[in-house]
Amino acid sequence: MTPANWQKSSYSDGGDGNDCVELGSAAATLHLRESDDPGAVLATAPAPVARFLHAIRAGTPGIVASITARAGRAC
Repeated sequence: MTPANWQKSSYSDGGDGNDCVELGSAAATLHLRESDDPGAVLATAPAPVARFLHAIRAGTPGIVASITARAGRAC
């Protein structure tokens, strides 16, 4: 079951606004999807997403580079 409400990044206000990841939750599952392809949804437990976000904030080598490799993207 996918969530009824999705949260889009605050960074997606500029440009066309469809180049970001949206996050939704249902029960004990987090759902992620791209704004420009809402039919493709990735479901996961909260812990892996928390570890991923921690790695980004901590500047773990390779994490930030792989995210920012797509130049010209709003997110």
